[in-house]
Amino acid sequence: MHPRNFNLFQKATSRFLINISIVLFIFFFIFVSGSGAYDKHTPRLYLGYVFTTHHTPLMAAIDQGEAFKPSGAWLKPMVDRQKYELLDKSGNSLAVINLIVSKSGSETSTLFAQGRMDIGLSSSTAFISGIDKGTAMKILCPLHVDGMGMVFPKDSQLSGWKDVHDYIKKSKNPVKIGYHSPTSAPRIVFEGALNKAGLSITEDAANLDADILLVDLKSTANLIPALVSNQVDCWVGPAPHPSVAEYKGVGHVALDSRDLPPQGEWHDFPCCVMGASEALIQESPQVVQAMTDLMTAAGNWCNMNKAQAAEITGKWIGAPTAAIAKSTIIYTTNPSSNWMRGEAIFMEILNSMKKLKGRFQGKTLKEVENDIYDFRFIRASLKNQGL
Repeated sequence: MHPRNFNLFQKATSRFLINISIVLFIFFFIFVSGSGAYDKHTPRLYLGYVFTTHHTPLMAAIDQGEAFKPSGAWLKPMVDRQKYELLDKSGNSLAVINLIVSKSGSETSTLFAQGRMDIGLSSSTAFISGIDKGTAMKILCPLHVDGMGMVFPKDSQLSGWKDVHDYIKKSKNPVKIGYHSPTSAPRIVFEGALNKAGLSITEDAANLDADILLVDLKSTANLIPALVSNQVDCWVGPAPHPSVAEYKGVGHVALDSRDLPPQGEWHDFPCCVMGASEALIQESPQVVQAMTDLMTAAGNWCNMNKAQAAEITGKWIGAPTAAIAKSTIIYTTNPSSNWMRGEAIFMEILNSMKKLKGRFQGKTLKEVENDIYDFRFIRASLKNQGL
């Protein structure tokens, strides 16, 4: 090749490689960032949730994505099941949301206390207990009502409150009842109701005079194994775990939380809520409003599309769709008067069991509700969405 032609070839090749490098760099930047809408000033936040149908609205919001744009906010995927961009209806970036899977409400509360969580889906009892200890966070809105059950081994014939009560009273040894978290709603609701019914309860395995021995199983993942291995006689847990135990042929749902005594007191009872750190509420109220808008819309969508919501949740948490579809959960973000009545009962129970040892000790809900709740955002959401 002539030297002149060779030089021209080299220059052309060099320009080609430079152009390719620029294209690859741009492609790499777009691929890594996942979205060009956010920048270095966009808040990077951490949102915690638990593998339960109680938190299905979050999974539905992620699965349906842009379909929820009319609500005022939607989630755009960046890294599947790990990172999402929170956008408003105009496409403006509000935050980058990193998901954290918590084992329980207690862990969620601990992460808030450590400053490692900004938004959390958890039981209201976990939030109340955490705030009582001094953690700077607030409950923003409910997520649902009901969805808790007591599960015995598969060959059990127990059905309803009378059967369960008689079984406990006739047992020669304390009946071992497992739970997944000390501040979980199922544990608080069932312990409170059993205590009100006059049954003696202990957490001391050496106390053989009690009617019931409560056993901390640490995680929902341990509920079914503990029953199968006879570590406990039964357990109380959130949906979908009771239905899944029946579906898998290893458990029998003997009692639903709605059927606890006194009759009717536990209907439409609170359980999980969405809360946020006080720092986030003060510094990024637009993010808090967007997430509240989104959970309100997603909860309503789940109520109207139960089969599809069950399918989404089943794929997300690895549970049988048929079992999830049996859930009695009603999704709602409305802190109605009936819901607040349930929250007041929670406070009474937590105090009667001496679970509150800080700022809420001996207090009624009415005395401290401004320290627990910030309903500005949900009121705006319900008004804007005509609910």
